Parts: sequence; C-alpha cells; structure tokens
Amino acid sequence: MKKIFIIPILIVLLTGIGCTCKNISKTKDTTMDKQFKKHGMVSWSELMTTDVEASKKFYAKLFGWITEDISTGEMPYTTIKADGKEIAGIMSMPPEAKGTPPSWGTYVTVDDVDSTAKLAEELGANILMPPRDIPDVGRFCVIQDPQGAVISAITYK
Repeated sequence: MKKIFIIPILIVLLTGIGCTCKNISKTKDTTMDKQFKKHGMVSWSELMTTDVEASKKFYAKLFGWITEDISTGEMPYTTIKADGKEIAGIMSMPPEAKGTPPSWGTYVTVDDVDSTAKLAEELGANILMPPRDIPDVGRFCVIQDPQGAVISAITYK
C-alpha cells in the first residue's frame, strides 16, 4: 500500500515537475497570496492522472477552472487557475507509477517542515518521505497519518 503513494510522489520530485518545477515556483513566488504561506494553510494541490486532457475538461466544466500548459523541460505540466490565481497543477502519471490510481495530492504550508515531521511521528504518523529540499522552492516531507491518509508539508523559501 505504501508503494501506491510514495512512488508517484518520488517520481514527481526526481523528475523536477509538479510544485517542484522552477517555472512554477517562480510564478508562485510572485502570485501566491501571503495567506497561503502561513502555517497550516493549504497552499498547492496536484492531480496525477492517466488522461490529462479529460481531466482538464472535466475540472474546467465542474469548477470553472482555467488551465494553462507550461513547459517544465521534463514533461508537460498544466497549472490550474481560479479567479486568476494559480491554485493547483495537473500532470500525467509517470510510467514508473503504472497501476497507481489517479489521485490528488495536497501541500500544507508549515513554519518548519523538520519540526512538523518530528511531531507527526510523535503523533503516530509514518513519514513516507523525510524532509528534503526542493531547489528554488523550499523544503517538504510526505506524511501518512495514523489512519493511512497521505499529505505533504512544505516550508517555502
């Protein structure tokens, strides 16, 4: 079960896409509301899917989201905007994650990701990916809560 969640997240990070992408981080630095850089705020969401085009159409119709394809240098990535602000991203499921169901990932801003990871463990969580740096973005970790749900904590530069 752990493999289902950690492999896609690890692939995203190792390929330099998703919220770790330099293009997105530069854009997010200038457009991300200060409130989303506060401890405890959900600051980014990301969909990994087997059909990006179908997902873009579905969410555009469902929520009125505007999508924009950008170049990451590695593979295509789509940012999602609501009210003119970037709120999330969509990417194709990497080949290494074959068999993993499409899923949304959530990033929550924290003041100190290392302290957050330590506290999460003390509270009974598993750390699926220990704190690590994302160049030009910040530092993050992936937490699996005691009930099995997965979420990422991030401290932005």
